Amino acid sequence: MKHHHLWVLALAVFLVGCGSAFDATGKPPREIFEHAVAAFTDGDLFEAQRLFDIIRLQYPASEYAPEAQFYLAEISFRRQEYVVASFNYSMMRRQYPTHPRAKEALYKAALCYVELAPPFDRDQDYTRKAITALQDFIREYPQDSLSQVAQQQIRQLRNRLAQREFSIAEQYRVLGSPQSALIYYDAVIEDYGDSDFIEPAFVGKIEVLLELGRYDEALSACVLYRQLFPNGSQKERIEKLQRQLPSNGERAGGKP
Repeated sequence: MKHHHLWVLALAVFLVGCGSAFDATGKPPREIFEHAVAAFTDGDLFEAQRLFDIIRLQYPASEYAPEAQFYLAEISFRRQEYVVASFNYSMMRRQYPTHPRAKEALYKAALCYVELAPPFDRDQDYTRKAITALQDFIREYPQDSLSQVAQQQIRQLRNRLAQREFSIAEQYRVLGSPQSALIYYDAVIEDYGDSDFIEPAFVGKIEVLLELGRYDEALSACVLYRQLFPNGSQKERIEKLQRQLPSNGERAGGKP
């Protein structure tokens, strides 16, 4: 008897839920769209998605179809379903390139990858995709205020990539593999000159070159650092490392 009462209660809740759903049968797209937006605003994402899908599938030529496609992306974004959201934003952009929402869709498609970008110590595939997508937006809308935001986001993401390369270099030094460490320090210096890790990478590179006895290369790195960062935060440390270099005469008998 107890289970019977529970079943009746569940059925009643289900019927009430069904009764609250808007019956879109035979309704014009404007009316469906208005109910969909109201549901979205109220946080009823399931009902909003159902109605926007009806517009997208049954009224693809209506004036409400582009907005419906955009809102479907917004629903996925709110649910933190960022891969699906990016797909829907991109779909809206491709299908309706002249729509007023197209610019926002392009940016938000990139923003989905920004949200997916992981911490520096994990695989950075989404970070690179985010950078590429943001660069696409900047090329398309170079004068837009969002392009300035995108530039800042790119710098933060590139900083994350630089941090990954730098951390790998440091790990190789701990493991006693200075040659491998050098490869990653060079990657930071050559590829991420705008990052927070380029100066520490110079320090690490010079220390490794000293350890390996490659004094000419260490001196060249010191000179290059001073040229790039005449007032750099690591200036004193670089000068101290340079003073550890042997003289030319001593160098001639040093390691090759």
